[in-house]
Amino acid sequence: MSDAPLFVGVDSSTTSVRALIVDERGYVIASGRAPLAVVRVSADGYEQDAESWWAGLVQAVRTAVADLPAERRSDLVALALAHQRETFVVTDAGGKPLAPAMLWMDGRATEEVALASEQLGAVRLHGLTGKPPCTTPSLFKLMYLLRTRPELRDVACVRDVHSFLALRLTGRAVASLGSADSTALLDVRRKQWCGSLADLVGVDLHQLPELVESGCLLGPILPEVAQSTGLPEGVLVYAGSGDGQACSLGAGVVDRGRGFIDLGNAICSGIVTDSYQIDQSFRTMHAAIPGRYCLETTLRGGMMTLWWLIDDLLKRQDRAQAHEELEADARKVAPASEGLLALPYWSGVMNPYWDDGARGVFLGLHAGHQPAHLYRALLEGMALEVRLHIEGIEAAVEQDVPTLVAMGGGSTSDLWCQILADTLARPIVRAEQADAAALGAAVLAAVAHGTFASFDEATAEMVRLGRTFEPGPAAPTYDRLYREVYRGLYGALAPRLGTLAALRQGESSKRSE
Repeated sequence: MSDAPLFVGVDSSTTSVRALIVDERGYVIASGRAPLAVVRVSADGYEQDAESWWAGLVQAVRTAVADLPAERRSDLVALALAHQRETFVVTDAGGKPLAPAMLWMDGRATEEVALASEQLGAVRLHGLTGKPPCTTPSLFKLMYLLRTRPELRDVACVRDVHSFLALRLTGRAVASLGSADSTALLDVRRKQWCGSLADLVGVDLHQLPELVESGCLLGPILPEVAQSTGLPEGVLVYAGSGDGQACSLGAGVVDRGRGFIDLGNAICSGIVTDSYQIDQSFRTMHAAIPGRYCLETTLRGGMMTLWWLIDDLLKRQDRAQAHEELEADARKVAPASEGLLALPYWSGVMNPYWDDGARGVFLGLHAGHQPAHLYRALLEGMALEVRLHIEGIEAAVEQDVPTLVAMGGGSTSDLWCQILADTLARPIVRAEQADAAALGAAVLAAVAHGTFASFDEATAEMVRLGRTFEPGPAAPTYDRLYREVYRGLYGALAPRLGTLAALRQGESSKRSE
């Protein structure tokens, strides 16, 4: 083993693959990034070319290795993966995709959610998978795919992002518990694929990946991988985890002492615990740390909702410049956005309502509102939703979460972090490394490789926190907005949103005929 080992953390996310090379103190020595394209095939349909995951990994890792001083390349010893969850692809036995990958935010499987809930029961589905039924988990998407593409049923292997990339890296199609649980084909408490869930979908267990704990050694990279990425031969690959769980690890959240908020394309928040428990207020995942669980909330729309405003509504060509301008203008807007409130359900709502048909609302629009007001209202609406989520977790586990660590792309916004602190009335600590999922994967690799004896020791050494945002003068305004307007808004609108969903689905059915 090298005297100064280096670890590679790879995050294959929704819109990019990021690779970090870090040392045993968690300092980033080199990095690389490759963009991924998302294809919107219908109002609720999102797909991706799974081959781009591998091409993106190769490009991101090759860029990072090339950026590394030549004398340090022999110090590279281990790699672990983090990745977008719920997304899956069906392949042949050799790993060749047979259809486009269905992404986590794909919402076409509403009929399948209803059918599965009727056949197995929503309560039983929740107990087995740790997740109340909704269109997010792979199970329902896979039911939809095999219903619409029945020719795939007998020949397909089902691969989450982890097992797809692990096969390319090592020759083994392996999923970790922390990656497989988002498929909802896993009996979470028994830590094994569930036969009754596989039967419900219509697949055999042999069509699913090999299953291991996070941190399990998968093997060395294949020689051709070393050649294409620039990694030295012999680099070991360890089983990783889904990006949400990896984010919590990369932010140093390893127990109930504090919670996390991942401000990514979706917004995930929650805590890590030693006990398996379920509630409508969250979904229960295997943590990146073996033997622990992540009680996680999810809003299917974080940065993706902001990109909708910039790309689709405002039609801005330079996303980065538009984002910077909107951020600057939104700082000048008073809290509560001059009476404008956003209910941020652009892709339905998961916890605590589990309503795939719900959609977003701007409430209080008037002629004086400008794009900056819409932008700030979205930041505020998502912060109000996070408060709803955190309060739900606290009530379910009967324990306060006094401090939250923020990471992900959205955490670089001082404005958003301050709005979160004001809205949640508690400190928000920004992780120093915004790419917390990739860092979490590197931490996992470091522990699995034996550099650290425990995850507590590893995170204490490798994870650093940055600025703390304390609640400020705007906190009372946001508290009133939450209690008097936001908290009851979905309940007041739910019947009307249901009617709109039925009309939307009816029109969609007519167009497909």
